[in-house]
Amino acid sequence: QVHLVESGGGMVQSGGSLTLSCDASTDIFRLYPMAWYRQFIGKERELVATLSGGSTVYVNSVKGRFTIYKNNGKNTMYLRMNDLKPEDTAVYYCNALEDPKFYWGPGTQVTVSS
Repeated sequence: QVHLVESGGGMVQSGGSLTLSCDASTDIFRLYPMAWYRQFIGKERELVATLSGGSTVYVNSVKGRFTIYKNNGKNTMYLRMNDLKPEDTAVYYCNALEDPKFYWGPGTQVTVSS
C-alpha cells in the first residue's frame, strides 16, 4: 500500500511563493504518471499539474507560475508555486494521474491573502 504525505503549505501574501512536497512510501514517481490536485472549499478536487516521464502539463490558471518536478534520488515530488494569488487558496494533494488512484494523503493547506 502506497502512502502519500503532502507538506510545505502555509499562509503567504499575494505574490509570494511556496514549494509543496509529496513524499511517497515507495518509489512510484518513476513508475506512474503523477499529478498535483487541489480542492477549494465546497468544491470537487481538481487537477493542477501533471508529470509523466519528462513531460509536464498545467491547467491554464497556473501556467507560468507553478512548476511540477521530482527528485529522482528520493521518493519525492514537488510543486513550486510562484506569484501566488488569493484564488490559489486550497488544500493541495498529490496522487497518480490515472485510475486507480492511491489512497489520498492528508493534503497541505495553502492560504494566500490579498
